[in-house]
Amino acid sequence: MNELSKRLDLIKPSATLTINAKATQLTAQGHKIINFSVGEPNIDTPPNVKAAAIEAIHSGITKYTPSKGTSELRNAISNKLLEENNLNYSPEDHIIVTSGAKQAIYVALQAMLNVGDEVIIPVPYWTSYPELVKINDGTPVLCQTQKEDGYKMKPDDLQALITPNTRCVILNSPNNPTGMVYSAAELEKLSEIILAHPRLYIISDDIYEHIIWSEEPFSNIVNVCPELKERTIVINGLSKGYSMTGWRVGYAAACSEIIKAMQKLISQSTTCVNSIAQVAATEALSGDTSFMLDMNRRYRERSELVYEEMSSISGVDIVPSEGTFYTFPCVQTIIDNLSIESDIALCELLLEHAGVATVPGSAFGQPGHIRLSFANSKSTLREGIEKIKQVFENSA
Repeated sequence: MNELSKRLDLIKPSATLTINAKATQLTAQGHKIINFSVGEPNIDTPPNVKAAAIEAIHSGITKYTPSKGTSELRNAISNKLLEENNLNYSPEDHIIVTSGAKQAIYVALQAMLNVGDEVIIPVPYWTSYPELVKINDGTPVLCQTQKEDGYKMKPDDLQALITPNTRCVILNSPNNPTGMVYSAAELEKLSEIILAHPRLYIISDDIYEHIIWSEEPFSNIVNVCPELKERTIVINGLSKGYSMTGWRVGYAAACSEIIKAMQKLISQSTTCVNSIAQVAATEALSGDTSFMLDMNRRYRERSELVYEEMSSISGVDIVPSEGTFYTFPCVQTIIDNLSIESDIALCELLLEHAGVATVPGSAFGQPGHIRLSFANSKSTLREGIEKIKQVFENSA
C-alpha cells in the first residue's frame, strides 16, 4: 500500500463517534445497549422543518447554492442573531453557512492559522478542538480548569499561557462535556485579558445556547465586550437546539475578512451546504420555536434525575449541569477501587458488563471522569444508571 499523508499521524479519530459506532454495532448484533455516549437529541426534528424540506424537493430546490449559503438562510441567521442575541451581523458580508458547526470551526482555523500558531483550549474540551487545531498546522495549548471554579478558565490562567505565538482562544458555553455555563461577569474578566493582545482571535462556540437553565441567560463574549466583535468568530448551528444533527447545517458570524477567507476555502472543498437542508434550516430559524421551551424543560428534568441518581453512588463526585445534555462526574475513586488502569478501561467495563456506552474523560483531556449524555428518556436513564451502579458497587 502506498504511504498516506503524515498529517493523519497528528490526529486521533473522534472518541465519541467511535464509541457510538461500537454501541450501534453491538445493538445490531442483538445485544441490548443503553447509549449514553452520543451527543444527539432524542427529540425529532420539528414537523414544520421537515415539511419545508419536502416542499423544497418537490419545488426543485436541488441545485448548487452560493458557497456562503442562500440569501434566505443568511438573512434568517442575521435576524436570529439580532433578535435573540442583540448582535448585528450583515447577512451579505459577515455570515457564512457551513456543513455543521464542526466545519465552521475547521474552516475558521484554516483561515487564521499558520505553522506554529498556538490556540488556547480550556480543559476539559470537546474532543475535536485539539485535533482541528493540529490538522490546520496549529499547536493546541491546554488550559487546565478546576472543579471548584466550575471547570471554567480563569483570567490569570489564560494570561499565563499567552505567548507571541498565541493566535486564538476557544470558548464553549454551555460547555461540552461539563454542562457548565460562563456568566457575563466571567466572560468580561476574560475579555479584559484578550483585549490587551490584539493578535488574538476568539472562537465562541455557542452550539448549546438554547439548552440552558443557569441562573443567568445565555451570553457570549461579544455581548459583554462589543470591542471584541471584529476578533470573534461566533459559531453556531441547528444540530442541538433544533434537533437537526443529521441535516448538517452550521454557520459562522465574523468580520468580512474572515468570512471571505472561509468562503474561498469552502468554494474549493465542499462547494456549498446541501440546498434542501438550507431550506429546512431557514424554516427552523424563521418558524415557530415554542417547542424549545418544552425541550429545555425535559432536558432540565433529565439533568436533575441523573444528578440525583449518580450522586447517590458512593465514589462518584458530580456537579449539577447548567446546560447541554451532558454530565461529567469524577469516577477516579471507582477506578482506584476496581484496580483498573484508567477511565478508558472503566468505559470498556461498563459497555461489556453492563451494556451501557459512556465516553471516558480522557477523550476530553480530563482523565478520571466519564461523560454521560442524558438525551434519553427518563426510563432509559434510570435503567442505565442502575446498571452503572451495579458495576460501581462492586468497587465498594
